[in-house]
Amino acid sequence: MPSTLVTIPARKGKAARLSKGERVKVVNTHGAQVVDTWAFNAADASEFMSMEHTRGQILKLMPAVGDGMYTNRRREILRLVEDTSPGIHDTLMAACNRERYENLGCREYHDNCQDNMFAALADLGFEAPEVPSPWNLFMNIPWTQEGRLSWAEPESRPGDYLLLEACMDLVLAFSACPQDMLPINGQDMLPTEAHFQVIAP
Repeated sequence: MPSTLVTIPARKGKAARLSKGERVKVVNTHGAQVVDTWAFNAADASEFMSMEHTRGQILKLMPAVGDGMYTNRRREILRLVEDTSPGIHDTLMAACNRERYENLGCREYHDNCQDNMFAALADLGFEAPEVPSPWNLFMNIPWTQEGRLSWAEPESRPGDYLLLEACMDLVLAFSACPQDMLPINGQDMLPTEAHFQVIAP
């Protein structure tokens, strides 16, 4: 049975524990919100979902349905089971942090995905030793043949979702990215809430 729908508040984070075999549905409620996503081995926080190890395992820049997501110890931690979006989910960009917004000219504190991750995990009594590069769900980072990258608006639509299956007992953290100085959350650059739902096997 699915659990209740959990809100990832705009600009903030949320975390959840999943047992092996459980699934989580991550919903882009309003259609243009990037959701930074992390997964940690529930028994050992030093093992976590790793974008560089995943790319090396699946030999793709963006996972597709049927692909696994792998840890820094090269073990499968999540599997992408279903995706109703156009399938554009970035694996290249680091989480935004205080320094990122300072570099963009922000002089006051700005909500950021790094702090959101730590706060969400702390709410579960879970402590991460570092900030791995996240899987940026719905984030659109086009690249050219010459290797140039750019920031682009999401191509996802309201209600688009991913269904992910836990391949081990894990802790998930999400951040509804608070980036409002670049168009990664849509042309109006207005971060919005997203939602997730845990589904038992």
